[in-house]
Formats: sequence, C-alpha cells, structure tokens
Amino acid sequence: MKIIVCIKQVPAKDAPLAITGNWIKESDIGFEMNEPDSFALEEALRLKEKHGGEVVALSMGPERVKQTIKEALAKGADRGIHIADDQFAQLDPLGAANALAAAVKNENADLILTGLQSDDQGFGQTGVLLAALLDRPHATIIMAIEASEGKLKLKRELEAGWFQWIECPLPAVLSIQSGINKVRYATLKGIMAAKKKEIAALTRESLGVKSEPTQKVEKIYVPVKTKKTEFLTGTPKEVAAKLVEKLKFEARVI
Repeated sequence: MKIIVCIKQVPAKDAPLAITGNWIKESDIGFEMNEPDSFALEEALRLKEKHGGEVVALSMGPERVKQTIKEALAKGADRGIHIADDQFAQLDPLGAANALAAAVKNENADLILTGLQSDDQGFGQTGVLLAALLDRPHATIIMAIEASEGKLKLKRELEAGWFQWIECPLPAVLSIQSGINKVRYATLKGIMAAKKKEIAALTRESLGVKSEPTQKVEKIYVPVKTKKTEFLTGTPKEVAAKLVEKLKFEARVI
C-alpha cells in the first residue's frame, strides 16, 4: 500500500506571535509539525507496518519546511516531497490543494491522508478539496481505519458522542481526527536513517499551478476586550423576551 501524508509546518504553540497585516511575523519564532497531521502520519505508519508498502511525506512552504519533512522521515516515512513556495502562507485552501494535487497525480498512491485541520488557520478544507481535484472518494473525521481487499472500513466521529462505520473503496483521501492513535517519537536510529532518505524538491511553477486566490484574508487582529453592563427593565415576561433576543442576535450563543 502506497500512502501519501500531507503535512503542514505551523508556528510552535508557545511561539510569541506578532501580527503584521494579514499574517504573522515569522522571523525569530519556532515552527513544528501541525499536530493533526502528526496523527495522520502515525496512522499511515501503522498501516504500512500491518500491510507493507511505502509512506511518503508531502509538504509545502519555504526551505524551513524540510525540517518537518525530516521529522516525518525520522519517524518512519520512506521519502519526502517538498513543494518549495515562499508565499505559501498567502495561499487559500483551494490554491494549496491545487499544488498538492499536481504533486501527487503521478504517484499512483492508494491512500492520501491529511489532518482534519491546521493549527494556524484552521480552515479544514484542504483534504476535501484535494479529494475533489483528484476525483477520489473522501471521508472526514476518521477515528479508525481497517484495510482489506482494496477497500477500507472507516469509523467516523459524529456529533453528541455518536460514531458511524462506513466502507470506502481505494484509492481514497481521508481526513484524520486528532486522537485516533498515540503518536510515536523519532528514535536515534530513525533520525540517523532519515539523513539518507530522499526529499524530492519541486516548485509550484514547475507543477503548472498558478491559480488565482478565491478568498483572501484582509486582516488578522487580536480581539479587543470590552466590558458592558445593561439592565433590562419591564415585567418578568418582557425581560425574558429581551434577554432571549440579545442572547440570540447579539451574543449569538443560542
């Protein structure tokens, strides 16, 4: 089984973020593997250990992204693909999915895994769009995978503590839910072995992907904290009606 795992590099959780216009100041902060993607990588490695095959780590971004690919290789991925793009942070989900789809079209992978969403922007759209662009079956919020005879049996997380079991043919694209497994650490042996593993370098231009953005982030800002006290007057019935209206249309909690 050949599995491609899409991995995003995001700012470290404890990084001191400074906002500059429509993104953050990336200098002098640390970066790490997107946590939801680490669960997707772990699931790919477990499937490989059970069924054999190859795991390919795919990531996009500037030169520093190679460090995250090397981390995936140290954990057990067989090779990596790096789509070099210094403007990656400005791509919308469709632009990112277009580049990823172009990179994997010739790989003939049986399975493509992504994390459910990214820790930085959190759109949660890339996996779904990637499946549509590749014209492959897709399922989201996956909590368990059982592979056999060219098909998958999948456990999906629903609302209110409910789960759903479905069958999906291969090849397919899946978005993995965080917590599906326990993520492994890279061993010293794995770190040394990663130095000899291939990381193929591509550019978005070489893939022929020059799509115009379909959405744009105009501004990122820290919400301003304010306090406001308002007294509602009238009969108990009138006060209750006013309170419900404010909770529904102003606070938007009901």
